[in-house]
Amino acid sequence: MTTERIVKTGSGWRLGWNPQATHYQGLVGTEEWAIELTQAELDDFCRLLAQLAQAIENIADELVDEEKITCEAESDLLWMEVEGYPSAYTLRFILNRERRCEGSWQAQAVPGLLQAAQSLQVF
Repeated sequence: MTTERIVKTGSGWRLGWNPQATHYQGLVGTEEWAIELTQAELDDFCRLLAQLAQAIENIADELVDEEKITCEAESDLLWMEVEGYPSAYTLRFILNRERRCEGSWQAQAVPGLLQAAQSLQVF
């Protein structure tokens, strides 16, 4: 596990990790908004995002070109959904505990966010 603060940004997304923070070590957001997450919440966010991306990839060959798909994944801490086409889909999440917030990313931001989440390796 890394011991220094990391903030990754791209077009339409932000993802951060600060292991020295006392309660909220993670951060997810866009240029317009951000929410701090506990380590467990960030772990679930990264894990569920990877699961959803894999589900979309697995289903892609079964869809016709114009067919949209929606997939959901959930843990005790948060709910996530991807919606769109296998090559371009939006992402939305709802935090289920304490702060009860939600956020979303446009389709063009999701590939960069997914790559950054995979490279954080905090889960």
